Amino acid sequence: MANGILKIATCQFAVSESVEQNSKYIQEFLEKAEKLDADIVHFSECALSGYAGPDFDSFEGYNWPLLVEETKKIMALAGKLQLWVVLGSSHRLTAPNKPHNCLYLINPAGQIADRYDKRFCTESDLNYYTPGNRFVTFELNGVKCALLICFDLRFPELYKELKKLNVQCIFQSFYNARQKEQSVHRHIIRQTMQSNAASNYFWASVANSSGEIAPYPSCFIQPDGEIINELKLNRPGIMVNAVDTSLSFYDPSEKFRALAMKGILTNGPQKLDDPRSKDTKNL
Repeated sequence: MANGILKIATCQFAVSESVEQNSKYIQEFLEKAEKLDADIVHFSECALSGYAGPDFDSFEGYNWPLLVEETKKIMALAGKLQLWVVLGSSHRLTAPNKPHNCLYLINPAGQIADRYDKRFCTESDLNYYTPGNRFVTFELNGVKCALLICFDLRFPELYKELKKLNVQCIFQSFYNARQKEQSVHRHIIRQTMQSNAASNYFWASVANSSGEIAPYPSCFIQPDGEIINELKLNRPGIMVNAVDTSLSFYDPSEKFRALAMKGILTNGPQKLDDPRSKDTKNL
């Protein structure tokens, strides 16, 4: 695959139940991203719609026309500024089906190019949302990208499948912000994303909501798993980082990854006819 450079603006703010307030933040960040010469702007999970459960009790009586109206404003601004946008929101389904927790991929023409629906919902999510069942990949500036959401990170099988599709960069949106106290998320979420990146040689933009107590800020990870930039904890912010696929990083798995992905779980002989190897109970 050809080398490419992709400038990603990763944004965070305190997502709330107010679609109008969320939209205001998003539009302000789009304006800033354009001035920072970004190619694509990445927002957190449910950034526009608010997150059912933490932000509001249910979708009963939800103002769907308002969400559509504000989404169209953001799409129009993306077109005006000639930006790609990864927008966290909720997508209404036909009753009685629950909505999707989704990421809209908006192109520089101000159109929805695709939509990713969170494939693995938490037990709480399932009270409000319908899981999706497909990947979304796209190529931008010679970089093949994919979209994932929050709890998806707990399933390494998703990343292995995306590796088979030759994905190079993951846009993963999170919402871990309204907690009464610090949780295990502080010690596991970004670390798991670092592991997913290093195990599969992915770049990763990690966009989290900031809020009352966010256990971790948004960050940017390179293919060796190192976090090379992050925003300030619990403060709105934007950062622009570049994916540069011409760069090389430490990747000790590279020579053997294809074997493991084929189900060959050793890089030695699969059948070794040596009695000393077969005898596992003696010196």
